[in-house]
Amino acid sequence: MMLPFHTLDVFTTTPYAGNPLAVVLDAGALTTAQMQTIAAEFNLSETIFVRPARDPAHSAEVRIFFPTAEIPFAGHPTIGCAVLLAEIAHGSGDWEALVTLEEQAGLVPVTVSRRNGITTAELTAPVIPHVYPGEATVPQLAAALGLAADDIGFGPHRPGIWAGGPAFVYVPLRSLDALARAKPTDPAWSTLVAQSAHVDVYLYTKGNGVDFQARMFSPGAGIPEDPATGSASAILAAQLHSAGLIRPGTNSFTLRQGVEMGRPSDIGLTVEATATALTAVRIKGSAVRISQGQITPPAA
Repeated sequence: MMLPFHTLDVFTTTPYAGNPLAVVLDAGALTTAQMQTIAAEFNLSETIFVRPARDPAHSAEVRIFFPTAEIPFAGHPTIGCAVLLAEIAHGSGDWEALVTLEEQAGLVPVTVSRRNGITTAELTAPVIPHVYPGEATVPQLAAALGLAADDIGFGPHRPGIWAGGPAFVYVPLRSLDALARAKPTDPAWSTLVAQSAHVDVYLYTKGNGVDFQARMFSPGAGIPEDPATGSASAILAAQLHSAGLIRPGTNSFTLRQGVEMGRPSDIGLTVEATATALTAVRIKGSAVRISQGQITPPAA
């Protein structure tokens, strides 16, 4: 039996920009090995599989895969999948809907709206970002990224390691030029990844027309560079909190990623906080459908 699939570009309103995503529907009978094989076949940064919800009050259970491994939560698959499911359910015209996805990291509610032909979704992260064990010094980061030590850090921003499902090393850079020059550089890169417990690396700096412009490298997961990383954007809230940028109440930031790849992606980050802690993190973006078809499952 063949399974229906769709591809979408996420965190954009423009086809062939943003981050490509494959969504495989009716995937309840697939084994983990079959899903991993299909994700490797699509060879996109992530593929999401839609399965019947464990709780009938929810929209679906989903499982998310890199080309090389399963992950507990990711932003661009969640946004893209929610947009697709809501569009299938509600069609054209203007509408609002709630899509609730069961992910390994927890329950993820997604508010989806369609206005003037553009569908936008906002998810609430299932885990409040928190500190992650490991060490990443400025000299190590500079060597691993092919940069000078004075390229790293600006204002109150210093490197940190944070998690919220997945984990990332956050590297603030002093300029867009440094951001453009950065690239994983061995052997220092492999040493950094091993010492930081194999997490991925997210770089950011002040942007033109947005609050921050970013890049994310994860070659060990089969993703040399990601055009848009929703989970890293959500966990960035902890990095910004450590830099003193999060105030009590609602904090909103605009992020851009994928520029250096020719796939610009626009991500909205909203952070709710008290005087002492983060209380909620939301990620917002649009998605556009690109293709649809059917795929033959691999042998079980």
